[in-house]
Amino acid sequence: MIKKKDKHLEHADEKKLKLLSVISFLFGFAQALLLYVTSDYFSQQLGSHNVSAFYFIAYVIALLGLLNMHKLVKLLGKSGAFFLFFLLQIYLLFVLIFTKQPIWGAVLMMLYIIVNYFAWTILDVIIEEYSEDKKSGRIRGFHLMILNAGVLLGPFLSTEILATLGYNGLFIATLSINCLMFVIGLFGLRGVNGRFHSKLTVKDIGLKVLTNQNVLNIYMISLALEVFFALMIIYAPLYLLGRGFSWEQIGIAFTVMLIPFVLLEYPIGILADEKFGEKEMIIGGLLIMAFSSLAIFFVSSNSIFVWAAILLLTRVGAATVEILRDSYFYKKIDGRDVDLISFFRTTRAVAYLLATGLSAMLLIIAPMKYIFLLIAGLVLLGVYPAFRLVDNKSEEELKAEE
Repeated sequence: MIKKKDKHLEHADEKKLKLLSVISFLFGFAQALLLYVTSDYFSQQLGSHNVSAFYFIAYVIALLGLLNMHKLVKLLGKSGAFFLFFLLQIYLLFVLIFTKQPIWGAVLMMLYIIVNYFAWTILDVIIEEYSEDKKSGRIRGFHLMILNAGVLLGPFLSTEILATLGYNGLFIATLSINCLMFVIGLFGLRGVNGRFHSKLTVKDIGLKVLTNQNVLNIYMISLALEVFFALMIIYAPLYLLGRGFSWEQIGIAFTVMLIPFVLLEYPIGILADEKFGEKEMIIGGLLIMAFSSLAIFFVSSNSIFVWAAILLLTRVGAATVEILRDSYFYKKIDGRDVDLISFFRTTRAVAYLLATGLSAMLLIIAPMKYIFLLIAGLVLLGVYPAFRLVDNKSEEELKAEE
């Protein structure tokens, strides 16, 4: 189906979207195998819980790469960039399996984080190539539901593998899944090169965002969300380990915690498209995130079920904001806007730089639990740009106007 709307030329390809859903599921699974144990890996290499430096360096490089990714996509095409990043992931995981020196293990893990980030962004670009504005909430919600179904399997399995086979077992499992994704992409995404001919500089892209207040506001909301994710991913496992919980217990809690991403995002995306738009639900999600993060600071329970419940509540808010952030943004652009998509996805890199810088300074003067006060405060800062959003009109609102 072809449609023209606000100078956007878009088409939905259900066959390609189904293939991308399979890749998204595997991507989420592979990512989750390492996601929540990476900070412990860095901690072992450094001999300290203050692991911010590793993430800071990784995301400085990632940020510079993302700001220039549109140049690589222009050179190689979308499928070419996809294959390059996945080959690099496979290579880095293979070398990690045989690396014995702690410093080289840390360096290779940082490189893997960077390349994985690039692969996630280019997958995002390809999905937008086959999406439509009016279905943005549904398409993005379904995509995130599938991706997070893969993520949901990760924490429990990764902690079990870590407890029995160590990090090499995790690297081998992740390598196997990356190889499978590469093979699927090789057969299904070879012709995905899109229509990208922009010659914009980084400065031009920045000005393009700054002159669009809605895109700028949703960028700031995305930044608040990614700061939340960054600090939680780095410090929640370390905090629970410090309270005496085992990796097996933490794996169970994190699996429960991730359920909202699977159950909520698709129906919330449908509601945004058909009933309400995104604005009000974004504000509600941010408030849930902030106050449930604040609760972590005050809780002193030794029950893993109490912690699982609190973490579950934080992710109810995060899942709401994640899908609506994507739904809102992708209704403003299309698959040709690789430069804007790459810029928008810099929020993760910027968030990690902000989060690691602030947390490193905070941990010099305060115990780790104060990280969760920091999280609550930074998330609340996202409420102001959320109020400034001009809401997208839902299908129901558009029909009422007609």
